[in-house]
Amino acid sequence: MTSMRALRQDSANGPEDLHLVTDAPVPAAGPGEILLKVTAAGVNFADVMQTRGVYEDGPEAPYIAGFEAAGEVVAVGEGVTAPAVGDHVVGTGGGAFAEYMVMPASGAVAVPEGWSDEQAIGLILNWVTALAALKLGRLAAGETVLVQAAAGGVGQAAVRLAKHYGATVVGTASPGKHDVVRRLGADRVLGYGADPGTVDLVLESVGGAAFATSLAAAKRVTGRVVVYGVAGGEVAITNRDLNFRRQIHVIGLHLGVLIEHAPAIFAELMDELRALIAAGVCVPGTPTVYDLADGPEALAELEARTTSGKLVLRP
Repeated sequence: MTSMRALRQDSANGPEDLHLVTDAPVPAAGPGEILLKVTAAGVNFADVMQTRGVYEDGPEAPYIAGFEAAGEVVAVGEGVTAPAVGDHVVGTGGGAFAEYMVMPASGAVAVPEGWSDEQAIGLILNWVTALAALKLGRLAAGETVLVQAAAGGVGQAAVRLAKHYGATVVGTASPGKHDVVRRLGADRVLGYGADPGTVDLVLESVGGAAFATSLAAAKRVTGRVVVYGVAGGEVAITNRDLNFRRQIHVIGLHLGVLIEHAPAIFAELMDELRALIAAGVCVPGTPTVYDLADGPEALAELEARTTSGKLVLRP
């Protein structure tokens, strides 16, 4: 096969200019890469940001969209010893909203035994991001954690993990999603803008007006805020703020940068994740599945915040 079905973003006007094409060229695995026959592609808010041209260092239109997928390895590039052809893996790389994509072999993780490819979507971008945020945020048992956007993919994983590590969890979500967050184990669920009180750690991915709430909630001197998203818009914090107004720890997290610049930490996170899977804390996902052709609809619904949990496209 030399051509394939894929979703191509043709402008920076948003999901409405994401179109299904049938003649996209099948990519080839380069050195250190694997070629994946995609069976499930994850939808993330970063995809929405990319369609609007506001994701940092994102691709310029036109491009094949998506960057998270699971599927079967059908070819490997030079120097790749694992995974092998026939293995089912989940990982990240450009052009995931397609029948085939390439990704770095070093970041591809085996789909856990007994899990489908669709159930494994989110293992890296959601569970590992949540785990990294809690570890970088130095969570200790008995502390209180505020999880912003707790009904989203990372948020749901963060609520489960924080409870597992012995924290009291406060989650924020839109009113129609509160029951979802409670079922995950959150001790309190609030709407955006409500006063969460004082907490030890904040997992912040919303930005915009919620960012001020996150900063105000962190305990002075010992409170930590881990920032791993800007879904609601960019907000500035100054050295004067940190010196005179907000004596807190602000920690930035981007999983791709962590994988590249701190591979030993990523390896530790993956070891921890495997133990969490074995212990039944990290469980198979139950994503909402769309056909590839309905990808623009999925992204529009995610942008409108009408979705909950993980969204998956099926090529």
